[in-house]
Amino acid sequence: MNTTVEIAGVKFKNPVMTASGTFGSGMEYSDFVDLNKLGAVVTKGVANVPWPGNSVPRVAEVYGGMLNAIGLQNPGIDVFVERDLEFLKKYDTKVIVNVCGKSVEDYLEVVERLGDEKRVDMLEINVSCPNVKEGAIAFGQNKDALFDITEKIKKVAKQPIIMKLSPNVTSISEMARAAEAAGADAISLINTITGMKIDIYKRKFALANKTGGMSGPAIKPVAVRMVYEASHAVDIPVIGMGGIANAEDAIEFIMAGATAVAVGAMNFHDPYTTEKVVDGIEEYMKKYDVKDINDIRKIV
Repeated sequence: MNTTVEIAGVKFKNPVMTASGTFGSGMEYSDFVDLNKLGAVVTKGVANVPWPGNSVPRVAEVYGGMLNAIGLQNPGIDVFVERDLEFLKKYDTKVIVNVCGKSVEDYLEVVERLGDEKRVDMLEINVSCPNVKEGAIAFGQNKDALFDITEKIKKVAKQPIIMKLSPNVTSISEMARAAEAAGADAISLINTITGMKIDIYKRKFALANKTGGMSGPAIKPVAVRMVYEASHAVDIPVIGMGGIANAEDAIEFIMAGATAVAVGAMNFHDPYTTEKVVDGIEEYMKKYDVKDINDIRKIV
């Protein structure tokens, strides 16, 4: 039984990853999850300098999920390399670093800094966060801007790059094709859907930012549809995410066209979710005599 998948020449022991921003950089969940069992740890977004993030409150529970407006708070590349990458050297799993920025130059600085880090297997370029007013979502909602930043990053990157796409667009297929045309090695989707919650008793917005990114099981049907459309629009691999709560959800994404999947908001609900998804996929394969996980990709 083969659970390995390959993306841009990088081989993963199974298709299950963590979604950036929901798993710290691995250390935070290592008491709950055997990181060696995962296909990859995808780190929290890393910028060239420390970011304080948005004002509080910045997390709110909603039906079927949550809203967040963290604003990509992170300690910056120096602390990340010295603390988080050093910690991950203890584990036999792939490491994908999520890169964020407010300008093209910000992204390029981090990408170049990580170029010689042996522990970094791939880079996921976050051009789709809805909670950062400068940069990020501006690149992710305009196909020409997406093409431009992808092309510039690809020229300096030493690791394969994954462009993380926003669902807050008119045509996900068009955005996927723009990333592919600019040289992206893979794409990941979906990032959060922009939402809002109003506290009718306090008569104010639940989030200081007013809007936030919605994640959780409620967005899964949208995510599956977009992964299906994107995977049929491009030839590069697609990493699917958005509302995955169990192995059945993960398998649905794979059948829709995803080469790998990432578990996000459910890590907050049940910190053991990623391991359960890994085990559940293997159980499914045994029960239905699936010899190779790649055999069920894109079968619908």
